[in-house]
Parts: sequence; structure tokens; C-alpha cells
Amino acid sequence: MSAFPGFRPAALTFLRGLKRNNTKPWFEERRPVFEHEVLGPLRLLAEELDVRFARLAPEFVAPPKRALFRIHRDVRFSKDKSPYKSHAALWVFHRDAGRGVGRDAHGGAGFYFHLEPGASMVAAGFWMPPRPLLTVLRDAIAERPRAFERIVRAPAFMKRFGGLTDDEAGVRLTRVPRGFAPDHPAAHWLRFSSFTASRGLTDREALSPKLVDGLMKDYALQLPLVRWLNGTLGFPPAKSR
Repeated sequence: MSAFPGFRPAALTFLRGLKRNNTKPWFEERRPVFEHEVLGPLRLLAEELDVRFARLAPEFVAPPKRALFRIHRDVRFSKDKSPYKSHAALWVFHRDAGRGVGRDAHGGAGFYFHLEPGASMVAAGFWMPPRPLLTVLRDAIAERPRAFERIVRAPAFMKRFGGLTDDEAGVRLTRVPRGFAPDHPAAHWLRFSSFTASRGLTDREALSPKLVDGLMKDYALQLPLVRWLNGTLGFPPAKSR
């Protein structure tokens, strides 16, 4: 296994070009650049995170074949038929929960890295869990609001991430969901439909040779949230692999 060398400026240059020229001929002509500057380093980053998580939280894994998101978009139900994403990303997931992410998946909470010119970020948690899992999480928050609040309002967590992410449409409801009293002690948290924390990365941070160290510091701060979410769903922490 080779060490992760960091991303070079050419990775961001390629992604900028792809955003402007999102067509198959343009991409195929430059596929070697994509594989050398984006895909190759991203695989090495996943391998490095997999090793680091074996020490930080052994239940989380990042095998490159499963951790990396495909560059191809799913356009079956989209009006936008652009064939490619203009970013690259990976997902570190609980080994028992599986890789699934989002509304139609049944994985657990995990850790995310997103590479995009001017919009890179580090994130963790459970984005848009399917309705059955969302119900389980809300019930647990309603039963133990103080335990949840201690995690998401911890000083270091708030300072670094500003709390739970709520800047995306649909992430936080305007009213408390049906079945809960409007004045419930956990009313604020029950309105969330996603439970994630994130921080934007500058292009300089994304290209830094110290990227992995920075990600792991952020992931360590996000770990209590991720483990609480997973524990609620029946995916326990581990002491070893």
C-alpha cells in the first residue's frame, strides 16, 4: 500500500473543467487525468483512513472498492442529464451497517469527505435516514434529550462545526413531527430530518499534505454523535477489528 500523497492542484483543475464540460467525450478524452489526479489519490486516502480508523474507532472501515462514490450520476429520475458529478467523495461506514447512504438506503451513520473546487468539506452523521430509521432516532432523542444535547452542544463540537447542519432544504422541519407535543423538551432536535455535522474546507486545506491529520481531528470530534446514532440503531462500537 502506498502512502496518501495528498491531492495536487491538477485534481481541482480537472473538476473545474468537468463542471464546465460535463459530457462523455470531454471526460473520456481526459480519463487518464481523472484516474491519476482524482481517483488514484482518493483510493489512497480511503486506505489511509481505513488504517487510522482501526485505531480511533475500529468498527468503521473504508475499503476503497466500497468507500468511494462513483463519479457517474444517476440520471434516471433527474431532469439534469449531466452524466458526471463535478466532485469526488468517499464514505467511512460502520462494518455492520453497510455502505448505504440516504433516503433509500439502510446503512448507519458514518464519516464523509467531499472534494470540490471551492466547496470541499468534511462531514459525519446520518444524512436523510429512511423513515423507519428516522422514527427510531427521533424516539430515542425524545426519551433521552439531555444525553443527545450533551453531544451536539459540547463546546468543542459547537466551536468546530457550529452544531448540527441545518442549511439544506428539508433538513429541519418548521414544526415538531406528528406524535410529539409542540413543547416537548427535545422539540428543537425532533424537527431535524438529518443528523449531520460538517465543516467547509478551503482549496488550500483540501490540497494540504496534512489533509489526513486534519480529517482525523474532525472525525474524532464527530465520533460521539456518530456512535450515539449508530448505537441507537443497533450498531455498537468495537474495541478491535
